[in-house]
Amino acid sequence: MSVKSDIEIAREANKQPIQTIGEKLGIPSEHLLPYGHDKAKISAEFIKQQKSGTDGKLILVTAINPTPAGEGKTTTTVGLGDGLNRIGKKAAICIREASLGPCFGMKGGAAGGGYAQVVPMEEMNLHFTGDFHAITSAHNLLSAMIDNHIHWGNSLEIDVRRIAWRRVLDMNDRALRQVNVALGGTANGYPREGGFDITVASEVMAILCLATDIEDLEKRLGDIIVAYTREQKPIYCRDIKADGAMAVLLKDAMQPNLVQTLENNPAFVHGGPFANIAHGCNSVVATTTALKLADYVVTEAGFGADLGAEKFMNIKCRKAGIAPSAVVIVATVRALKMNGGVKKENLGTENVDAVKNGCANLARHIENVKSFGVPAVVAINHFITDTDAEVEAIKEQVEALGSEAILCKHWALGSEGTEALATRIAEIADGDSAQFAPLYPDEMPLFEKIETIAKRIYRADEVLADQKVRDQLRRWEDDGYGNLPVCMAKTQYSFSTDPELRGAPTGHSVPVREVRLSAGAGFIVVVCGAIMTMPGLPRVPAAESIKLDGGQVEGLF
Repeated sequence: MSVKSDIEIAREANKQPIQTIGEKLGIPSEHLLPYGHDKAKISAEFIKQQKSGTDGKLILVTAINPTPAGEGKTTTTVGLGDGLNRIGKKAAICIREASLGPCFGMKGGAAGGGYAQVVPMEEMNLHFTGDFHAITSAHNLLSAMIDNHIHWGNSLEIDVRRIAWRRVLDMNDRALRQVNVALGGTANGYPREGGFDITVASEVMAILCLATDIEDLEKRLGDIIVAYTREQKPIYCRDIKADGAMAVLLKDAMQPNLVQTLENNPAFVHGGPFANIAHGCNSVVATTTALKLADYVVTEAGFGADLGAEKFMNIKCRKAGIAPSAVVIVATVRALKMNGGVKKENLGTENVDAVKNGCANLARHIENVKSFGVPAVVAINHFITDTDAEVEAIKEQVEALGSEAILCKHWALGSEGTEALATRIAEIADGDSAQFAPLYPDEMPLFEKIETIAKRIYRADEVLADQKVRDQLRRWEDDGYGNLPVCMAKTQYSFSTDPELRGAPTGHSVPVREVRLSAGAGFIVVVCGAIMTMPGLPRVPAAESIKLDGGQVEGLF
């Protein structure tokens, strides 16, 4: 019997009208702004009405460092949400929207998989409700207005060598990392060097995901620093007078999207910053709204816990005033074997020793999560090639660390495969044992914040930064930005900045290439090693296999 693909399973979904999904959370139909029959935006008016009342329990799903073997973090997020509803809890999930870059590159979609998916899967992984297009347009409107201001006299005296605002595109395109703009004569403006980042790395994306409402959004947009004068005086977005028009473009994008899982449970899908180059969490407004409407809210943070969970705790929770009651760390036998030294082509062969060796990576993530004062449970995302001995090895290793690992079969069985995990997580969350605290205080100097993450989360010996970087951090402290958290831009594949260094390395250094001030978002971006804020496509991009066949999309996963 052949195994159905994710897209085949999604097409067979018995979807309910989006108004029915809204009713499960007490959202009146008049406050749902439908995009077709199966997705809708929640009105800003309804969200404002949800400011009082008790919050539900927040559960974070994170993972070990990603490998080509796959981990299934979003799939587990969906499966756990369905599992909580299956055992009689009122639960919702909150995940990020998909970027076109990885969809057509190598990572694939972001709607889960198997029988633990959010639908409509194809639309979610493509244009969805247009939020990313709105963010791209708003970002590039500001770019156009900066160059237009310079062309028409430059009354703000912007130093064209110190323009900090790059353009964005929601696609992997390495050729656009560094470009020259305004060539072709005086009618086209003043030539200068520029570049593109991917939309998910845009500060506008980060602002949308951290803003509490449209007024806060517009204020944060105005706070963006776009350039400096020759005297290094900052020029803000509000000086260019772009913040109002950008807010208009983002008015609808600011409203969270409501869709459903395959089991017709509510799912908030909103925002989508990557965790390797941005803060990796869905929007604050979606999460805080869900917490008012559901007793349990399951959310995810991008990539491994060294990136996504760290930023969720130190940036999102700090800014939004929320705290997780429990954390689920997703691991697979296959991924642990890769961390234990097994090549991808040999993953189907039982290798208990490699599993045990790979558990060093899992152990470090467990220790890191617990350092935030939050209990952690490991979800073993089951693959058909896993053996009982390999699964038992993980359970033994995790138990030795004072935690527990639970086998989950949600990809194949949906909520039936996560009943045990859901029951245990509900017990932990209801026990209120978490004593959450961020890793560092606001008042800690910026470079010390970077060192704290590098040493306590990555287990590095030192942070390498030249005098230019250190001086820049001190200037920002003098300008009143010293209390901001830091957002590390680093490879997702390793605790180090070397993507080939798997497992749990120690004795390494973290080289800081540059630092960027995201004054509107409210954090400092620290670019480490060779990480790029505009990815490139792989040798064989997924786009080569995506096509229309009889009017249906094929190759999307």
